[in-house]
Amino acid sequence: MVFLEDVMKAFGNAEKLRALVVARVLPSWVLNRLYVKAVTGDALATIIFSSGSTGTPKGVMLTHRNILSNVDAISQLYDLTSTDVLLGVLPFFHSFGFTGTIWLPAVSGFGVVYHPNPIDAKAIGELAGAHQATVIISTPTFCSSYARKCEPEQFKHLRYAIVGAERLREPIAASFRDKFGIDLLEGYGCTEMSPVVAVNVPDVQDGRERQRGTRIGTVGHPLPGVAAMIVDPTTGEGPLFDREGLLLVKGPNRMLGYLGEPEKTAEAIRAGWYVTGDIATIDDGGFIQITDRLSRFSKIAGEMVPHMRIEEQIQALVHDHSSAVVTSIADSTKGERLVAYYTDPELTPAALWERLCQTELPRLWLPKREDLHFIDSIPTLGTGKVDLRAVRQLALEQAASTV
Repeated sequence: MVFLEDVMKAFGNAEKLRALVVARVLPSWVLNRLYVKAVTGDALATIIFSSGSTGTPKGVMLTHRNILSNVDAISQLYDLTSTDVLLGVLPFFHSFGFTGTIWLPAVSGFGVVYHPNPIDAKAIGELAGAHQATVIISTPTFCSSYARKCEPEQFKHLRYAIVGAERLREPIAASFRDKFGIDLLEGYGCTEMSPVVAVNVPDVQDGRERQRGTRIGTVGHPLPGVAAMIVDPTTGEGPLFDREGLLLVKGPNRMLGYLGEPEKTAEAIRAGWYVTGDIATIDDGGFIQITDRLSRFSKIAGEMVPHMRIEEQIQALVHDHSSAVVTSIADSTKGERLVAYYTDPELTPAALWERLCQTELPRLWLPKREDLHFIDSIPTLGTGKVDLRAVRQLALEQAASTV
């Protein structure tokens, strides 16, 4: 690791003065010729490791064109000017933090102010107020914390609040809207796509004509230049319309591949399309709705059971600011069994199970009473996403301790 503080100590006052004079006097084309190494758009710009929420992290190789095309597409969707100030709270090792909070303001030419800890709501609120932040890119979990702990005055200048990395639940959207008077705009992306694939934007009203840019429950339209297609998860046949299937995407922001892993690259890229691993639908308005992860299904007694559907049902039964997550472990009789964790201290596992039994979920989909567990907090990664590997490990350890 190279620390900029250490690099700065290597330069004396004379060198600093010379650099200042050169930067002030020489035109940009001379500076570029003297100091900037010429590279092509397809040259490797960075390697960002995937979050590893469901498996071992992979090194995603992104080019200059990948990143710049994503920045350009985002800039086409939002009216960003030199007077805007972005509040950067996502870590730079997170692909949304890298593209959205470093390169979007740098290339587009507007201000940005950073805070290194996205869960430090008090400091972030103060920073937003002091610098009159107009844009924030974050996650629903982090924004839920801001809605509880920040003052309306601190976020009164916000024009755009964009969230991704996890599903936006309506209680979080409603609390943010009620507190700050602005809608959270849900988007979707993946590191392999540099990362933004789709996003909601404010509706456009021109007299009596209205163009819809947001549809609640969806992640919006694909970005300009990005194509999306739904195919059958088993056969690969498609495109499918108004039907659930596997989401494939492609565009100039698609990665080169995985670092040192050609076999995994070949699995992830199918005839130029990136295989997201997400189950989704595209409606007649072109809005994408993510319904589950292909990897987040359990085969129980021969039936494929979606974890996210059960999580959504538990979320509807617990307190608004509580969270839930579902995982699975091996079962000797049915192949797999579901284990659920939730963070509502006022609800006992027995009471939650009774409520689940009264829902429309098939009985096969319900975790057993003894597989519902209250925990203080759901394990998360530094990006704010649920650490599904840690959740499953917790379930395995608890199962082993009861044998």
